[in-house]
Amino acid sequence: MPHKISFCVMHASGSDTGVSLHDLEVHSPLARGWQSPRFCLYPQEIVIQLADKTRIRKLQLLAHQYLIPTKIEFYIGSLPPDHVTTLHGTRYKRLGYVGMSDNSKTGYKARELKSVHVDAVGQYLRLVIHKNHVNKYNVYNQVSLIAINVIGDEITSEEDMKLFEEDNNHKVNRVIKEFMPEGYFAEESNHANNETDTAVLGGVNRKEYISPMDDLAFDMYQDPEVAQVIRKLDVRKNEAVLQEQYDLAKKLKQAIADLQKVGEKLGRYEVEKRRAIETEDYDLAKIKKIQMEEYRLQIYQQLELNDLLKLSKNLFWPPKNNGENDASLPPMKDESLRNLPGQVRTNSPSSTGQRASDIPAPATIVDRPLPTLNKHSPSNNIPEPLPSKPDQNDAAGRDEAVSDSMMTGGLPSDHAEPMNENALRQAAAAIDVFGQELVAKLFSKNWTFREEALAEIKQKLENEPETTDKDEVRNVLRASIYLSSKGLKDKVFAVFISALSLVRSLYEDWIPKHKPHKADTSHSLEVVIPDLMARIGDTNARLKAANVDFISELAMYKEVRPLHCVPHHFVTPFKGTTQAKMAVMRVEIVEKLLKELGIEKHSGLSVDNVMAFAKRALEHTAGEVREASVHLIIELYRLKAAAVRSHLPPEDDPKTMKNPLYCKIFDGMDRADGKPTKAERKAKAQSEKASEKRQKQAEIEELQQQLSELRAAAVAQGQNPEDIGGQSGGKLSKTANKDQLPKKMPRAPSIAEQSDFGDDIDKQCIFCGEEDKSFKDEGLDMHYWKYCPVLKRCNSCKQVVEISALNNHLLTECEGRAKHAKCIRCTETHLKNEVERYVKDKICQPPKPGMSKCPLCHVSIAAEDDKDSNWRKHLTGSGKDACSKNPRREPAIKRVRDKTAVRDKSQASSEKNKLTSKAPESTAKRRIATKDKKAKSKIPRP
Repeated sequence: MPHKISFCVMHASGSDTGVSLHDLEVHSPLARGWQSPRFCLYPQEIVIQLADKTRIRKLQLLAHQYLIPTKIEFYIGSLPPDHVTTLHGTRYKRLGYVGMSDNSKTGYKARELKSVHVDAVGQYLRLVIHKNHVNKYNVYNQVSLIAINVIGDEITSEEDMKLFEEDNNHKVNRVIKEFMPEGYFAEESNHANNETDTAVLGGVNRKEYISPMDDLAFDMYQDPEVAQVIRKLDVRKNEAVLQEQYDLAKKLKQAIADLQKVGEKLGRYEVEKRRAIETEDYDLAKIKKIQMEEYRLQIYQQLELNDLLKLSKNLFWPPKNNGENDASLPPMKDESLRNLPGQVRTNSPSSTGQRASDIPAPATIVDRPLPTLNKHSPSNNIPEPLPSKPDQNDAAGRDEAVSDSMMTGGLPSDHAEPMNENALRQAAAAIDVFGQELVAKLFSKNWTFREEALAEIKQKLENEPETTDKDEVRNVLRASIYLSSKGLKDKVFAVFISALSLVRSLYEDWIPKHKPHKADTSHSLEVVIPDLMARIGDTNARLKAANVDFISELAMYKEVRPLHCVPHHFVTPFKGTTQAKMAVMRVEIVEKLLKELGIEKHSGLSVDNVMAFAKRALEHTAGEVREASVHLIIELYRLKAAAVRSHLPPEDDPKTMKNPLYCKIFDGMDRADGKPTKAERKAKAQSEKASEKRQKQAEIEELQQQLSELRAAAVAQGQNPEDIGGQSGGKLSKTANKDQLPKKMPRAPSIAEQSDFGDDIDKQCIFCGEEDKSFKDEGLDMHYWKYCPVLKRCNSCKQVVEISALNNHLLTECEGRAKHAKCIRCTETHLKNEVERYVKDKICQPPKPGMSKCPLCHVSIAAEDDKDSNWRKHLTGSGKDACSKNPRREPAIKRVRDKTAVRDKSQASSEKNKLTSKAPESTAKRRIATKDKKAKSKIPRP
């Protein structure tokens, strides 16, 4: 009877970030499936390998709700006999294609299920996926498949293959003879020797019954545990029908119908719980978990599931036959198990765009849109228990272990249940070392069995005698690591602690005792460390604390530390989409390893890899991650100060200091060096300035008090008080004590007093100091625009800027700042495409310490003391230190000389005029004096 065939995905053209190809191998409500890369090239290909050579009877595809391909082609293939297993040697045969709906009618809220009946033999199935349907939600032109299902029969021998070919030829000839006109069969007498289209065979040999439990819709919308119970009940029902126990069959049928509705509801709960976990709403996730457990247990009790399974446990299945009784099974319609009225439809090939040559009419394609789990399914009559508030005392126990009755469908178990085929295949190596009974305990659904199994493995390793057989040591180590890795992934705290104890025993005692190869030890760490890293953000605080402590302990073990595996995994930069709690714990663990291992040659940690990790953490969207990264950088700075500063941008860069994270980093470095931070230095300067101002004010008040006392003393002695400290500056009394006299406070001359123009200060350029009576409004603007030697027009934005600030303007203010970059060698600003050439060819020279560089002549200029005076002297002067590349300098010098000459000439003429006007007055005075003398000489003597 055809049944579901297991497969594995061997190849895909590509997949989106964070999506695994192997998600297609799992059918569950939480399955994400495969998704193509963004803006990929079409067509995309997926190759799957079946477990054995198989006669495929039915193919099913579940598409995404809006990442929908236009069509998908199918190819079946197999390898030639005695050929090496490789995809390159596979021979493929085209089966046909199916077209997908654009899903616009459902508003992109339903997922389309395509079912195609074929009849072909092969071991490899290749899907060629063509371009996507365009819609507003598919912004990256991607396609996606949620699930693939293959139904068929394995071909285990050549006799099965021969019977398959004979059966096909016989049925095809019978159909042709029955439905074709007379003479057609005679003309095609050799038809049996020709190859028949697999789509035709799919329609001719279509099975009347395929179990609905193998349908893709069943697994995609059912809770996995309930689905297993339904399959068990379905087997029991078939047994009861064969043994004519119809009352029991009726009860089982009703229980199956009820459980199908229960499984769908539990599947929705599981999706809601996962969504709550992704949004970190752990209270809601816990409520959903408790609600699922109570609902599951209540339904099992209502349906009396335990009694139903007990009643049918003595029935024998399957009956002994040669496959002749398939027709005796009850015929089932090929439709969804979901009760979705109006959503199951069958399309003819013409309605979906198939060509007759690809998939003829007999090959039926069942096209079903299935709603996504975000939508609520139709209501049912099964009661839903209200979520109750969990008791605080029982919360830990409820989180750590679910009761055995819930995990096993209500069936009590005294021993571990047998392992399924897949588990046996995965644990084959561990079974060879520890035995199937012990390994089966670890795979049990009962957490007490899992804890017991890990304790027994640890006891066996402790009691194992020392051996020199390296192959045996390798096998025991790998088996132990495989089983402990399974325990480290367990959700139950007790099981996780047992697995942690086993790993500690391995690396602390067993490996030093048996001394396996370093490659085997390194391989074991590559398995264990990712499992430990995955649990550092666990919601269980006790589990997380134990895990973090063990990681730091593991890194210090004698056999582990030289391999550097633990530091290597943790300092690998994480993605920006990493959850905040995981990223914070990663940073804290790296800081802890840094303190314990240090920055040494053999520690596995270096300044380069830790700073690369910390810089990526600084870019995380969560603030707590950035804060933890700042703390990590400061701790690293305490060990290697100079090396850490080389990885950070310069502290004097204004753009860098605008970032508050770098401000915190540099402040932390200053504290580590014992120096005050920038904010503390600024506050101290302001405090000193305020203190100096208060002291100065106190001195003034004291002098004023002394002056008032002197005036009072002068009044008492009968002197004029205005002579004491008056504006005339007269002489003081000799009786006054000169030591008590206040000194005249010096006053800085104003700008108007310094200028020859006095109040006409607006007629002087504030940059170069040039004076001109025409410097009013437009005249001064014209001077700035064309003639001022201290200014320059930017070649990129044509804005007038100071030459001393040109480099900073090109980086931060200029419209063309995106085209410029700062040279790390000379600290000047150049075009981005020339910076690398400047550094490589050493065209530029670095500035001298404590000096800046002129962007015109590239000469170093003192940046300390009077910075503006140094720049003005360089740009406007005429000495050897003057700027030779400033085109405005020499015209400015010439204008100043001409104006000075004119001013000197005018001053000389004005002085001459003054002397000329004074000369006649002096001559008249001399004449008057001469006449007086003559008059006196004429007076007779008495």
